[in-house]
Amino acid sequence: MFRIEHIMYLSWVLVIPLLLVLFYFLIQKKERDLKKLAEPSLFKALFKGFDKRSAWVYFIWFLLALGLGIISLANPQWGTKMERVKAKSSDIVIALDISKSMLADDVLPNRMERAKKFTERLIRSLKGERIGLISFAGSAYLQMPLTADYAAAEIFVKSANPNQAGTQGTAIADAIDLAGEVFDQEGPYQRALIIITDGENHDTDAIERARLATENGTRIYTIGVGTEEGAYIPESRQGRRGYLNDKQGNIVTSKINKEMIEKVADAGNGNAYFLTQSNNIIDDIKGEIDRMQKREVQQQSFTDYVSYYQYFLAVSILLFIYLFSTRYMGLSRAG
Repeated sequence: MFRIEHIMYLSWVLVIPLLLVLFYFLIQKKERDLKKLAEPSLFKALFKGFDKRSAWVYFIWFLLALGLGIISLANPQWGTKMERVKAKSSDIVIALDISKSMLADDVLPNRMERAKKFTERLIRSLKGERIGLISFAGSAYLQMPLTADYAAAEIFVKSANPNQAGTQGTAIADAIDLAGEVFDQEGPYQRALIIITDGENHDTDAIERARLATENGTRIYTIGVGTEEGAYIPESRQGRRGYLNDKQGNIVTSKINKEMIEKVADAGNGNAYFLTQSNNIIDDIKGEIDRMQKREVQQQSFTDYVSYYQYFLAVSILLFIYLFSTRYMGLSRAG
């Protein structure tokens, strides 16, 4: 299994395109300044030392050396030994609302994108737990069973959209029922269902289903997305942007159903949160899950990793030595 030991260093790679842009403008400025000193016909003869193509080649090799140096700091590793290890973890199912009302933009850029970004951060914070994914609209759909494959979970979340739903609506009750099927019913341990929704439809069965779910050790946390002021639901018609209309032809205004969201959490012995709040929701949920009764599971895990930073570092150093030596020799000949 491949991994990056110090992944935070890879963010430094972002400086490379900035350096490219800066170098482009510097080259353009230098060329303009030199051309002011001579007529175009005499320019090449008078300024043989200035070769734009060579400057670009030199700079590209410099950026390559810099990039390899950054990769060496991040330390790429490959797992070489896998063992079965026992670990204690909780089972967490995340249910994401993919109904059309989630496209409303009363929170920016819209409810769906805000919910997806939150879910990705939530998944990263829950490493060490088993995670399952459900998407729901008019019905609930299992996207991923319980697993420790967090990268796959993030991919599923990124691709979530209303087109994946066969029917529209906000079937929170169906999502709760499906989560009950996903959870392993053996053993006295607690489970968590995290529902991310605008609660826009009045799903009256959801409260009773949440209460029943607690009998099997499931705690339900709800995350509300949207505002009470609401917004129109965008809809594409023959390639043109429009808004969803009701049966009478009136434009539909979608509003968050805070009461439903809070009641489902209360019935599920959990807490309700809202993404418009300033408090740290993820830390609160993580704290709640850390206090839950865990179950012991056996899982395959890499215990030994081989580092490969030295190869990237060696090539980076050799490139820098070559570049600086050729630069020095060029300056010596020019002198």
